[in-house]
Amino acid sequence: MVIAVIGAGSIGKRHAANLAALGEAVELIGWRGFDRAAFETRQDIEAVVIATSTPIRLELIEMCAAHDWPFYAEKPLAWRVAQVEAIHAAAAPVAARSMVGFMMRYHPAVRALAALDLSQTYGFSFEIGHDVRQWRENWSFAGSYAAEPEGGGVLMDLCHEMDLALAVMGPLEISDVRALAHDDFPQIDFATRVDVVSASGAVGTISMDYVSPVSLRKAALRGAERVVDLDFLTPTLSEDMGQGAQVTPFSFERNDMFMDMMRDFLALVRGQETSGNPLIPRFDTMRDSSLLIARAWEARRFTGVVDLEMS
Repeated sequence: MVIAVIGAGSIGKRHAANLAALGEAVELIGWRGFDRAAFETRQDIEAVVIATSTPIRLELIEMCAAHDWPFYAEKPLAWRVAQVEAIHAAAAPVAARSMVGFMMRYHPAVRALAALDLSQTYGFSFEIGHDVRQWRENWSFAGSYAAEPEGGGVLMDLCHEMDLALAVMGPLEISDVRALAHDDFPQIDFATRVDVVSASGAVGTISMDYVSPVSLRKAALRGAERVVDLDFLTPTLSEDMGQGAQVTPFSFERNDMFMDMMRDFLALVRGQETSGNPLIPRFDTMRDSSLLIARAWEARRFTGVVDLEMS
């Protein structure tokens, strides 16, 4: 039996290589050459990895559900609430055996953070920033999915932080979303701040930008009993309960997250035991995360522009 990876971009190629490294029979299929009618007649498909651009989600998930094929869908699922609802409704028959690609839930520092007692937390923040011009060699922002008015922008591109905040703090309500655009891309958010409130009343911010000259990815939680700071790029977790900071370093390779997540996906596909990660992004548990992202995207208010040379 074959695991089909649909979408032959960088992330599709990574998934295909990882599946092969795990000893799986894998077939990488570019979206432009995808023949759905022929594909649906195949009897050798065990599961599908959907690594296409964000707008190409619903039709493939409908196909998978119709054929009882578990799927792994890359994030984000959608940028509008109605799309999220339609996707989750379509996925229902196979949702408990499927996943959405929020691989940061497999970062060891995130798992360590989620294991702490955060019940006394009153404030929190998650932040990520990169200079978008330095992302990839021979890559054009203007020609990319990120520059599309529908579904583009930094909030969608770097939406892991939205999911991480929810994974760690539980259900979140959005109170405000403000964004900065660019003179050449007036409908695209280049720097966005999402203000949220947790069910316990803790207030938080989730920020992402295409502008920072220094790559950064951090989280901070402030509570009555402890102060926690997490640097994803080091990566280290610092915990201070008033007696000096205790710093825990983590040693791992970025691809470890993808590999660990893919192992869990294969276990779900085959009805086997997963790794036990309590943050596993099993599809039937991820509706709130995708809704949070879509609601934030729809709620963006542009308050200005960034000064960034994009030519």
